[in-house]
Amino acid sequence: MYTLRNRLLIGLGFGILVMLVVAFWSDWTALEKILSRFDWRVFPLALACTLFNYVLRFLKWHYYVRRVGARDLPAADSARLFVAGFPLAVTPGKAGEAVKALWLSEWGGVPFARGLPVVLAERFSDGLAVLALAALGIFSMPALWPAFLVTLIVCLGVVAVSQIRPLALAVLRRLERLPVVGSKILPLREFYEAGYLLLQPRPLIFAAGLGTVSWLGEGVGFFLILIGLGLPAAGATLVSAIFALSVSTLIGSASALPGGLGAAEASLSALLLLTVTADHAVAGAATLLIRLATLWFAVALGLIVWILTPKLWKRAEAGPAAAPLISSLEGMPADE
Repeated sequence: MYTLRNRLLIGLGFGILVMLVVAFWSDWTALEKILSRFDWRVFPLALACTLFNYVLRFLKWHYYVRRVGARDLPAADSARLFVAGFPLAVTPGKAGEAVKALWLSEWGGVPFARGLPVVLAERFSDGLAVLALAALGIFSMPALWPAFLVTLIVCLGVVAVSQIRPLALAVLRRLERLPVVGSKILPLREFYEAGYLLLQPRPLIFAAGLGTVSWLGEGVGFFLILIGLGLPAAGATLVSAIFALSVSTLIGSASALPGGLGAAEASLSALLLLTVTADHAVAGAATLLIRLATLWFAVALGLIVWILTPKLWKRAEAGPAAAPLISSLEGMPADE
């Protein structure tokens, strides 16, 4: 937990640094003027859109949790674990999110190896949802088509391979015969079985569909922020907002940086300059405001849950046997 706290502090420090860089890139004086003219009445509405996203994503999380066997976990406790995981997104490599599987083991009685796929499948379905929303603006930017198609093919390939059950079981049986590895196959089998259940067509379509609606909520919230900055309340602005936020979220996830920090802000500001405004200060202000209304809002909610539920730390400390698996997730890409 000492290491996890350090990683969280590193992520928070890096986040402050990124915000300062965006502010100076935007020209601090011009940014101050833009923010002084911002219609702050729309900011609570943007936060409400973010909450809408979190509520629907929680429904997906709880559906996944029940699907892997934690049927006795109360919805209130499930929501507590879900929100408490938000700050872990800003840990380097986002490896801290594996702690959610430890909590799931302690609170829901699901083995760590069976709970970890819930964390991964949750992020994977979010990726599919954001990819679907990004498609809204792909037609206007042909240069992004190759990256879009490659990402889509990789995602579909992961799903296809996970569902070739005879192949996976044959590989597991062969590994069981090996002298050293054989005795440790049970957790791997648990991991595969849970992943297989979560990536089946019906639950995957449900999760991706729910995710598309939930992430659309954040896109609308970003649209409201752009309106508050003086941009026209037009359909083109709405599409650009959803597109820019979706693509920057994907880029932030692919970077494996804590919370996508740096990569998400840079790509979002660049896309705003390409699609909705030529003013660096407006693009910078929009970037800072939406990150406050999404990533940092989530981190604040999660930290409140941590404060109100001190035993979360003890739950995480109780799982040292999972440390090697957590370390192996250092490069796991995920969204905030």
